[in-house]
Amino acid sequence: MEVTGQLKLKYDTQKVSDKFQKRDFVLATDLSTPYPQYVSFQVTQDKCSMLDSFNQGDEIKVQFNLRGREWNGPQGIKYFNTLEAWRIEKVGAGQSNVQQTNSGVQGNTSSPVFNSSISDNDDLPF
Repeated sequence: MEVTGQLKLKYDTQKVSDKFQKRDFVLATDLSTPYPQYVSFQVTQDKCSMLDSFNQGDEIKVQFNLRGREWNGPQGIKYFNTLEAWRIEKVGAGQSNVQQTNSGVQGNTSSPVFNSSISDNDDLPF
């Protein structure tokens, strides 16, 4: 899936354990409407450095996976979702700042684009 918006916030990398680190950031979408949306994403491990080359206010395209998990705690079963980013590109005229892959910017859209087609980003061998 992918979405385009403005980088609102990026947080520092958090070291959760000796073997795991994560970094959160917020993307603002629908800014031209009365009800802008602020969507929280996460990058993990070596992808935490992807955000270093982007600044607050930059127009970016984020490609991500939707993750969900079940947790059985003392108050019962709860469910959690995570939007895990795996590619971030700067959107803008004449700019092609691409992180994580060697693809170029594919266009500039003024509103967010959510693609959920299974064929998109399907690079698995099975």
